[in-house]
Amino acid sequence: MTPDPDPKALGAYLKARRAQLTPQDCGLPEPGAPRRVAGLRREEVAGLAAISVDYYTRLEQGRVRASAPVLTTLARALRLNEDQQKYLYELAGRADALPRRRRPPQRVRPAMRRLLTQLTATPALVLGRRLDILAWNRAATALFTDFEEIPPQQRNYLRMLFTNDQIRNMHENWQHDAREAVAALRMEAASDTTDPDLARLVGDLSLQDPDFSRWWAEHQVNNATYGTKHYNHPTTGRMTLDCDTWTSPDGSGQRLMVLTAEPKTPSHDALLILTAWAQNQKTGAR
Repeated sequence: MTPDPDPKALGAYLKARRAQLTPQDCGLPEPGAPRRVAGLRREEVAGLAAISVDYYTRLEQGRVRASAPVLTTLARALRLNEDQQKYLYELAGRADALPRRRRPPQRVRPAMRRLLTQLTATPALVLGRRLDILAWNRAATALFTDFEEIPPQQRNYLRMLFTNDQIRNMHENWQHDAREAVAALRMEAASDTTDPDLARLVGDLSLQDPDFSRWWAEHQVNNATYGTKHYNHPTTGRMTLDCDTWTSPDGSGQRLMVLTAEPKTPSHDALLILTAWAQNQKTGAR
């Protein structure tokens, strides 16, 4: 629910923000004489926002409620960044009208890439939005598949879990693992219901697999931050691995997924065999 607007708080914010700007910041001519107060004048903000001075004055005084189009022009006139725009719309009680930002391409953070390179004996993946596989290390290639040979648009953890026979058949508890992944995607979907790539992924999998369609309709959700995976690898046989994911603190939504085994167990020995083999391969951390 959109909170009730606070006209006085909005007016105070507009006044404070224009006081922080100079005419030069906004591409206006240099003032001919020294100003009595710092910042832009009301008439300058009104001109930049293409609204009347009277209307802008009433906004600052809390006597009128700003419309969404006016907020858009004010945000541009006052040079507001994304966080400041969100704050402006919330003060005005128009959070539901905040323009959607086009998401930038997903790029792996340098720190994440360094971690992948350093985890030589541990399979690790960087998962982005929609569980897209953004990067991997040699050990992950040895455990799962050569992701480099998968087209980028198909390089999605959930998609491969349902459509890649090699990965699907390796999961001894495939149904459990697949349902957990569907629930994780369903939880992520709640924060961006209009993502066209998400809609395309869900549509494709719904047509290709009736299990996915049924599980998606159940609306089960979870964070899937940790768990245990049981694999039957074609090279090393059965393996029990702990699966943990850590979310990047930068708000990108990127997660580091790491698979480890209890030391001095057959699964740990199997991982050592796989990672030793991977060290002799050309495919490196991506």
